[in-house]
Amino acid sequence: MTHTLTPISVFKCLADETRARMTLLIARQSELCVCELTAALDESQPKISRHLAQLRGCGLLEDERRGQWVYYRLHPDLPAWVTEMLALVLKANADWLQGNVERVERACAAAGNVALCAPIKA
Repeated sequence: MTHTLTPISVFKCLADETRARMTLLIARQSELCVCELTAALDESQPKISRHLAQLRGCGLLEDERRGQWVYYRLHPDLPAWVTEMLALVLKANADWLQGNVERVERACAAAGNVALCAPIKA
């Protein structure tokens, strides 16, 4: 990571509802592509991509291009306090994300990626 994450920078980055939902969905699923996030959040691709760029710029996410798809995951060098905080928030707010989770699972099933989009069990 190019900079040190502080509570201020993390919370500023997650202060937007779309970015918070995206980050928690990615934490839940391990990784998601732009098209899956677009379906999960029922938002346009440009809006999703703009928010993903902000999360990447904050140092919370990293991306990987695979053919025409770009997949996002939590940055592997996140400090433990950030990953622990995300896990706790995710666990405590399953109901808040339920609709997004259902849409991501439908998108994965439609694309034939059911195994890839199964949630990671902690």
